[in-house]
Amino acid sequence: MTTPPTAWAAADPYATALRAGRGPLFLRRADGWLLPLDVERWCAHADPVDLDVLDRCEDAVLDVGCGPGRLVAALSARGRTALGIDVSETAVHHAVRLGGKVLRRSVFDPLPGEGQWGTVLLMDGSIGIGGEPRALLDRVAELLSPGGLLIAETAPVDVDERVEVHVVDVVDRPMSDAAFLWARLGTPALLRHACRTRWSAVGYWTAGGRCFVALRSRSASSRAEPAKSTAVISSHRARKPSEDSPVPSR
Repeated sequence: MTTPPTAWAAADPYATALRAGRGPLFLRRADGWLLPLDVERWCAHADPVDLDVLDRCEDAVLDVGCGPGRLVAALSARGRTALGIDVSETAVHHAVRLGGKVLRRSVFDPLPGEGQWGTVLLMDGSIGIGGEPRALLDRVAELLSPGGLLIAETAPVDVDERVEVHVVDVVDRPMSDAAFLWARLGTPALLRHACRTRWSAVGYWTAGGRCFVALRSRSASSRAEPAKSTAVISSHRARKPSEDSPVPSR
C-alpha cells in the first residue's frame, strides 16, 4: 500500500506553476520567511550544471523528487537506465511528456529495484523530503546497491533546519492547512549527518551558484573504513551501463 500523496502534491500553486512553467512560487514558514523556488529552471531542459552532475552518475539512476523530469529525460536521452519518482501528479505527467520513466511514488513507498540502484539523486532541494534528513539518508541507503552513490544538492548557505512550510504563489495570500515538514541542509550539515550514519564522503563542489555533495554508501565490509577524500575525483564519473544493470519495471 502506497503512502498518500503529501501536502506538496496537493498544493494547487505548485501544480499551477508547473503547468505554466514559471513562478512565482515559494516555500513559506509560519513566521512569514520565504524560500523562492526556481520553477523556470526545473521546467527547462537540463543545463550545464545539471549535465555535470549526470556525468558523475554511476550505473542505473533513481531521481528522488524528480519534479517535472528534466534530469530523467536527459539521462534517458543518453541511453542510461533511469527512473524518476515524485508525489505530484502534475510533475509526473510533465516528466512523462519529456520522455522520462517516472512513477508517482514517495521515496518511502515500495519502489522498483530496491537495493540495486547505482546512483540516487536528491536535487533541487529534495534533500528536504520528509523533514528528517537521517531518515531520508537511511532510506536512500536501502535503495542503493552496496557502495552505491548518492548525489545531493544542498543549500548555498550553512543551514540545518527542519520546519513546517506551505507552498504559496502570492506573498500576502493566507496560508491553507496544507502544511508539511521540510528540511534545509547546507553542505557542512549534510556531511555531519552522513558521517553519523552509513555513508562515506566522496566529494563536494559548487557550480553555477549551486552546491552539491557526493556520498557513498558503506557496505558491511567497509563500514570500518575511513571516509574517502572530500576531493572530487575522476573515478566517480559515469560508467557505461551494462546489459545486466537493474531495469526498473513500472
